[in-house]
Amino acid sequence: MVFPLLAVLSIWTVYWFEIRFQVNFNDYGIYPRTLKGLRGIVFSPFIHSSVEHLYNNTIPIAILTASLSYFYRNIALEVLLWGILLSGAITWLIGRPSYHIGVSGLIYVLVSFIFFKGILSKHYRLVALSLMVVFIYGSLLWYIFPVEDGISWEGHLGGFLTGIFLAFAMKVPLPKLKKYDWEKEDYNEEEDEFLKHFDEHGNFIESRPPVQEEDIVIKYHFKKDSGEEKEDY
Repeated sequence: MVFPLLAVLSIWTVYWFEIRFQVNFNDYGIYPRTLKGLRGIVFSPFIHSSVEHLYNNTIPIAILTASLSYFYRNIALEVLLWGILLSGAITWLIGRPSYHIGVSGLIYVLVSFIFFKGILSKHYRLVALSLMVVFIYGSLLWYIFPVEDGISWEGHLGGFLTGIFLAFAMKVPLPKLKKYDWEKEDYNEEEDEFLKHFDEHGNFIESRPPVQEEDIVIKYHFKKDSGEEKEDY
């Protein structure tokens, strides 16, 4: 819960500070192809233009950072840091001459990374997570194109491309899949205790006939009374 809490608190605290002290941090956003605009690569994810803008980004960033930190714990911090830097750099290179602000670029990084990394891993839990992300946030794909004024589609595109790159570049240890006996190369059906309960026609045998054991001779040694000789029977 650390990453999602920090992410949500940071963006809301910055916006509260702007309202409380009547300041505007939009100038600290990414302004493409200017030296001054480079600082926005680091600062822009924390700056939002309105409560609606902030609210629309809050729930996705909380869910996605929680998913990232739970399923990709070993590389979560690296993905977040590289995601901010690379997506911001792409926005700085290709963006329109305007201030680009908001954490939506990082949201696109996480959506893209979680989807493609899960598919590449071929692990059933990570693939399930990928499908869940597509089901919930698949419609975001439209906004990497200039379909609506006032939205930084360049930032979205930069985040999407960054997520794909990180999915291929980042290596993460995967849990080993459990291998059952019948999946092993040396598996022998005749020695399988479960299959022994079925006859050659596939009919279930509730109880197998007892195994005939060889006659066992048991020899007892005991004394009738103390002092007498031991007798064998």
